Amino acid sequence: MLISLNWIKDFVDLPAENIHDIANTFTMKTAEVEEVKKVNAHLDIIKIAEITEIEKHPEADKLNLVSFNLGDSSARVVCGAPNVKVGLKVPYAAIGTTLPGGFTLEPKKIRGVLSEGMLCSETELGLGDGSSGLMELSADAPLGVSLKEYLKIHTDTLIDVDNKSLTHRPDLWGYYGIAREFSAIYDKPLKDKFSKSWQGNIEAKFSNDISPINLKVKENSSCLGFWGISIDNVKVEDSPQWIKDRLEAVGLRAINNIVDISNYVMLELGLPLHIYDRASISGKDVTVHLASDEEKFTTLDEIERSLLSTDTVICDKDKALVLAGVMGGANSGVSENTKNVFIEVANWKAEEVRKTSTRLGLRTDSSTRFEKSLDLNLCYRSLLRTIELILELCPDAKIIGKPIYDGIKINPERQVINTSKNYINSLLGLELSGEEIIKIFESLDFKVQGDEEFQVSVPTYRSTKDIQGAHDLAEEIGRIVGYDTIPIKSPKLAVNPVRLSPYKEMERKVQDFMSLHAKSLEVMNYPLIGKKLLEKASWNDLNEDLELVNALSVEQDRMRPSLVPGLLEMASINAKNFSDFSFFEWGRIYKDFKKEQNILGLCLYSKSNSRFIELLNTTEKFLNYLGLNFQIVTKEDSRKKSDLVNSDWKGLHPHEYMDIVVRGKTLGCAFSVHPIVLRDFKIKGKLSILQLNLTQFCEQTLQKIHKYQTISKFPYSTFDCTVLVPKNVAAGETLKISKKLKNKDLKSMKIVKVFSLNDTENAVTLRFSFGNSEKTLDSELLKNYENQCLEELSKAGFNLKS
Repeated sequence: MLISLNWIKDFVDLPAENIHDIANTFTMKTAEVEEVKKVNAHLDIIKIAEITEIEKHPEADKLNLVSFNLGDSSARVVCGAPNVKVGLKVPYAAIGTTLPGGFTLEPKKIRGVLSEGMLCSETELGLGDGSSGLMELSADAPLGVSLKEYLKIHTDTLIDVDNKSLTHRPDLWGYYGIAREFSAIYDKPLKDKFSKSWQGNIEAKFSNDISPINLKVKENSSCLGFWGISIDNVKVEDSPQWIKDRLEAVGLRAINNIVDISNYVMLELGLPLHIYDRASISGKDVTVHLASDEEKFTTLDEIERSLLSTDTVICDKDKALVLAGVMGGANSGVSENTKNVFIEVANWKAEEVRKTSTRLGLRTDSSTRFEKSLDLNLCYRSLLRTIELILELCPDAKIIGKPIYDGIKINPERQVINTSKNYINSLLGLELSGEEIIKIFESLDFKVQGDEEFQVSVPTYRSTKDIQGAHDLAEEIGRIVGYDTIPIKSPKLAVNPVRLSPYKEMERKVQDFMSLHAKSLEVMNYPLIGKKLLEKASWNDLNEDLELVNALSVEQDRMRPSLVPGLLEMASINAKNFSDFSFFEWGRIYKDFKKEQNILGLCLYSKSNSRFIELLNTTEKFLNYLGLNFQIVTKEDSRKKSDLVNSDWKGLHPHEYMDIVVRGKTLGCAFSVHPIVLRDFKIKGKLSILQLNLTQFCEQTLQKIHKYQTISKFPYSTFDCTVLVPKNVAAGETLKISKKLKNKDLKSMKIVKVFSLNDTENAVTLRFSFGNSEKTLDSELLKNYENQCLEELSKAGFNLKS
């Protein structure tokens, strides 16, 4: 939002300090200033020159060497304007001048000839669209005088305030509200140009005529209140220069005096309005009601728009005239033939305006303001200000009757909030007196009763969505005093350790183990997923029950039923760049509306070898790390399959699959991904995935029982052997012989490696570890143990590889 300081000075005298200091102060105490701009400052150094001689450029047919007189000096430039001629008076910009757009003139040779500046067009000076030729001045224009002085154009300074920082302050969308802020910040009196006496002077000009317009607001519309009045015998013409200057300075194009008045009042008082050509209103009735579904309406920008039954329109007996709170219609605007007008100043429900504006993609100055929750009490003031300006610019105009109103009952009563000096000081860390606090409140138009305990009456325009409680009042004091003036002190609070929640404890355990022990990197996928990715993964559950109604994109239109599709997508990306990797994800999945599940997913990838056994070993270490009783069993030995992966999912490897049973419940599974699915994701290599449901351990603190066991004084002995296992038999089947051995000295048995020998057999390397805490096992006993192991393996059909 651009704020004209010239305009602000109509209401408050600003201090004589650097404009950047003023902008910084406004940022610190009210809203963020993004930029400071000077308007027409360059015109002060643009001088009037008279062309005295024209020569052809020796190296260019379309360029001229133009000499000119400035009164006290002369110069020559290279010029290609088509309307250049001797005796013409034109604007001249010397070297070093910065023109609109940030272009600074520098000494420059054009086709070998030095040009001492530039003769300017209207466009180059920012004074209009103009033609491509030089700006032609009158013959009596004084030489050497600045263009600012000659044209009597006022310079201005603009501060560009970030709109987002004004969202909670509907009172700051008009310059009068901004001026009130400057008044409070700099302790300067606010010039009350809209006093009771001002109001009475305008009301005295009302007539007793009957209004030519009847007004009706339907209760189901988005209208809160609607003021209207008719004025006859207006004369539509160009606005006076002072209005043009102010509108154009802040980026609005001047159109004609009546339209410009509506924009002027909107900027000044912050409340949009609309002025109708009364000849365009069919009949005498103006009605505010909801539109019909698919009703067509052409807005002022001449675009036909399709409305819904939730949109509010202002209509006459035949047609819609205005899309309420957003934009007027092309059929009701003021034209050069307008003689009689009807002024509308209304207020609308903020949420309804925003819905309509957003759906149609139509953001206007009106919708931007109305969606901030404006104050209905201010509509009448804007109506009077509009009347005042029309009567000023059209002296022959006549008010017909008195203002008419329809809508909810206007409530001018202020909200009262109780607070105190002690509360404000304790909250801010200040030591302000009651008089200082009251002075600040009153400068912001709050009314205060009490000396130490305050009853603060909040202005109606601050209570629509801004000031709600005593904490908001303390904020008002703090920002005007300046947060940077509050002394820095350490908080007087006890610093006590906070016990982590069970969920957070589990999250940290997962992250610590996976990163430090499993040497894996953490990845994070969105909890939203698309149907396309689920189908690409051939996932059985498309989770259509948890599809979003208003999804931002088709790639994220539902809650994910599993981590697996996202992990496959991540693996696909990384497999293009790395020959092997390991990553994990700690995230939630959503299978119904009742409960979300906390799942650990771990992926191990290699371009050449299967890492399934490594995955099982990592899983075993992780569950031991958590202190959980568990079993890793084949699908044949599992009483209940894991529900994290459907048993008929085509991505499951036929042999490399194990269920994970924790405390008697199947809480997960480890598997390699079938090459068919890997091909769909263009993954060349072998991928193994762990899925583990840890939800129940996130709801209560996991108690890990630590058992003390002395370190054996006697050495352990290990031996490895490699046996042949059919490819249709899981390698884990070999581990079952440990139960048949019934050997107390067998401390562990695990699979070290699985090799593919041919199309029918795998070679599985097993490692046995023997030890006794009472003695050293001799070689003969160890040899017997080895033979027992090989014998049991042979009985189970796993022969020693020769």
